This record gives sequence, C-alpha cells and structure tokens, in this order.
Amino acid sequence: MTHAVSRLRTARLALRDKPFQARGSREARCPGCRLIASHCLCALRPRVPTQAGVCLIMYDTEPLKPSNTGWLIADVVADTAAFVWSRTFVDPALLAMLADPQWQPVLVFPGEFVPAGRVVTEVRPGEGKRPLFVLLDATWPEARKMFRKSPYLDHLPVLSLQPGQLSSYRLRRTTRDDHFCTSEVAALCLALAGEPHAAEALAAYLDVFTSHYLNAKQHFPVDLEDAAHRRLRGLSLPP
Repeated sequence: MTHAVSRLRTARLALRDKPFQARGSREARCPGCRLIASHCLCALRPRVPTQAGVCLIMYDTEPLKPSNTGWLIADVVADTAAFVWSRTFVDPALLAMLADPQWQPVLVFPGEFVPAGRVVTEVRPGEGKRPLFVLLDATWPEARKMFRKSPYLDHLPVLSLQPGQLSSYRLRRTTRDDHFCTSEVAALCLALAGEPHAAEALAAYLDVFTSHYLNAKQHFPVDLEDAAHRRLRGLSLPP
C-alpha cells in the first residue's frame, strides 16, 4: 500500500543525483515501512477509521529518513496529505487543500510563539467541515524557520497543544522533553478531535515502530508478544 508520504519519498529520491543512504544503514529496507526485512512492520499496520485529516508539510529530507514518523501518520490516517516545504515555492495542491470547503484547517504550533488572538486550544469544526491538522514535520529549529517563512499559513488559527506528559520518542535526541515527534503530535490532535481510538492506535503504532527500529539497529530480535505489540493488536480493527 502506498500513501502520500511514500509517494513523496519516491518523488524526492527521483530528484537526487545519488542514492540516499540513511545514517548507519547498510541493509536493504522494506519499501512499505523502511525497516530491514527481518524487522518489517507492514503486517502490524493498524486499521482504524478516522474523520480528521492531516496535512504534513515536510522539511527537505524528512520524507527520506527511516526515522521519520510522519510516515506512521499516513499509515493510520487515511486522509493524510504530504508536501515538501520550500521557502520560494508553494505547491498549488497544498493551497487547494487549505481552501477546500470540506476541511477546517488548523496549524499546530506552540502558542508561545504566536499572537494570543490567533491561538486556539480545542477543536470545534464548523457544520459540515472536518478538522484538518496542518503539521510542520521537521526538527524544532527547522519548524520555527518554516513557521516564520510560510506566509500562506498566516491566516490559519494555531492549535497550541497542552500535553500532560513528556515525550517518549527515542529515535532522535532533543534538548527538551516537552518537544514531541510528529506522530505524537498527531495522536494528541486526534484525541482533541474526539477520536480517542485512532489516537491510541497511532500512539501504540509509534511504540511498536520504535521497538522494531531500535532492535534492528542493535541486531536484536523483536518480541511480537510484548506489551506494546499486544496493545497495538487490541486497537486494530479486524480485516
């Protein structure tokens, strides 16, 4: 199964002069989950219905990185779109999506960097509209740059999340425990949109992905019967 992020990855690879080599990666990776074959995640992809949509605006090489978690969002949320960010060019399809009357887009970003009148803390879609969460998929310094240099997003309300827990993301280091990876942010958004089942499934899927990813790096086998895998199976609908 392909989705917006996998298609974007394919397009980005086609533009490169030389193959993209993930750091520390020497084994062939599954095109469906980006993990090495012995730790493939494809059979564990959860099936859950979602009403909300996600619009990922991805910084440069993010679609190419095996550790990118925007991919997981696209696995779970059927209506996920993905676009590469550029300071000088805006994809017309992105602008069309933001203007589509079926959606009520909201940009997710910390409220401390936004004028108070633009900040919202809850999701209240208008009649006949579905929430569309616009996420800047990047490192924190990159996301701040994207926020400042994307005037086409200036008209959107900004959803400032107030999570009650610290990030559990372990694949990339950050200096602050209150910075969340993109998949964690999406799970919090789904919960705010009244979709707790999808939110829990995405969070469980991230836990399993993290386990597979780290075990692959350390050449450890995966325990398919551990708590994380059992939790994910319990949240996925039967085929």
